[in-house]
Amino acid sequence: MKYLLGIDLGTSGTKTVLFTQEGKSVASATEEYPLHQPQNGWAEQHPDDWWRAAKNTVFQVLKDSGIDPGEIAGIGISGQMHGLVMLDKNGDVLRPAILWCDGRTTEECKEITETVGKQRLIEISANPALPGFTAGKILWVRKHEPEIWDQCTQIMLPKDYVRYKLTGVYATEVSDASGTNLLDVANRCWSDEILEKLKIDKSILPKMYESADVTGFVTDEAAEATGLKAGTLVVGGAGDNAAAAVGTGVVKEGRAFISIGTSGVIFAHSDKVTIDPQGRVHTFCAAAPGAWTVMSCTLAAGLSLKWFRDNFCEAEIQKAKELNVDPYYLMDKEAEKVPIGANRLIYLPYLMGERSPILDENSRGVFFGLSAIHGKYDMLRAVMEGVVYSQRNCLDVLHEMNVYPDSIIATGGGGSSPLWRQMLADNFGFPVQTSTNKEGPVLGVALLAGVGAGLYKSVAEACEVAIKTNPPQQPNMDNNKKYNRVYEIYKGLYGQLKQSFSELSEL
Repeated sequence: MKYLLGIDLGTSGTKTVLFTQEGKSVASATEEYPLHQPQNGWAEQHPDDWWRAAKNTVFQVLKDSGIDPGEIAGIGISGQMHGLVMLDKNGDVLRPAILWCDGRTTEECKEITETVGKQRLIEISANPALPGFTAGKILWVRKHEPEIWDQCTQIMLPKDYVRYKLTGVYATEVSDASGTNLLDVANRCWSDEILEKLKIDKSILPKMYESADVTGFVTDEAAEATGLKAGTLVVGGAGDNAAAAVGTGVVKEGRAFISIGTSGVIFAHSDKVTIDPQGRVHTFCAAAPGAWTVMSCTLAAGLSLKWFRDNFCEAEIQKAKELNVDPYYLMDKEAEKVPIGANRLIYLPYLMGERSPILDENSRGVFFGLSAIHGKYDMLRAVMEGVVYSQRNCLDVLHEMNVYPDSIIATGGGGSSPLWRQMLADNFGFPVQTSTNKEGPVLGVALLAGVGAGLYKSVAEACEVAIKTNPPQQPNMDNNKKYNRVYEIYKGLYGQLKQSFSELSEL
């Protein structure tokens, strides 16, 4: 029997899972590491912490499974996107990596926009210059840490550092590189035009591959450190959301997944390049070759519900401890009793500003229509509905781009809520499902490794073999009509409040 190994390099920790060829988990291990904030709004990690966690979790998985490492057909790596790793001529790390959630590059993003041109940047990279993306971080280091910049001979993304330590190869792949602002997304290669305008030497960027391509092989040194067999192939892998798409079977036209974690993501597959000229959603290369994905990102989806729980649901938290259940389970039961529309109460989930689809860092959370008749559970229902309306607003943008998913897989913490899933189905007007396998990104890159190793003929075939779904929740079209009336009001509120949000930020 052949096995596949997936390594998922997250922001809080690295998870490694060993799978059978049919996608069944055999052994799993996770190791956490710190996130450092040298200044307010900054976020950094040391790449050596990632490698240490990868080494330890691979070793643990091999030990727990008891398999012969020679039976592993291939390795795939997924990870947090957009981070900046800088190496010197000896391959040593020059400074801590600057992460996706670091906000220091506002001025550099303005510089990129002015230098390349706002519309031209979106035409080529399919995205506006955003503080989370990698290009702004490169310019920041060049401007503020010239002594570091002068020593830099190689730039790479977080997961690609783990690849380098495993294989000795400098390489990346199209899905992760899509989040740098440096990729020609339509042509799946580094953009010579953007690099030239930003005065970034192409030689410091890693070689580009497709996600299922073989990029290198485990070295003798890495084999000794991890317990892997030297010569085991390592494929391109994928950025975390592109990997999750493979891990949920979203690799064909009409398919999408929605993730309600801290943030909210709708991630839809497309067989052609579709770019929003306003930059409200992201277009990235898919992990499946010759395909693309359109992705929205709202900043406070599950975070809105967590904020409400932590501030208003102490009684539910205590009762949940007594009953040995999740507090969200009890909150769901209470919200379910409140009618659609939360008794004329609407919530705007802009606790952290907003990205998709309004791109307004000054926007803030709002309860609209609050009156003396409303209680805690009306507010709870409004929060859950408001998050769904924000996702529906993003889906509207996808429709404008002629991307029309007709089914969706729900993932993340919010995806485990039957009430939230039914709200999504009723609002979207099509079925919402869950996957029987909860591994997501780490399974996705393991399947990509299987394609690279020749165990499957294609990414689509790998998903057909390994991905199974639970019965869907069907939309209630009577509920759809009720939600439509509230949603029309929701859509109009931001435009009426936009100027007030800006003025509020100046106080």
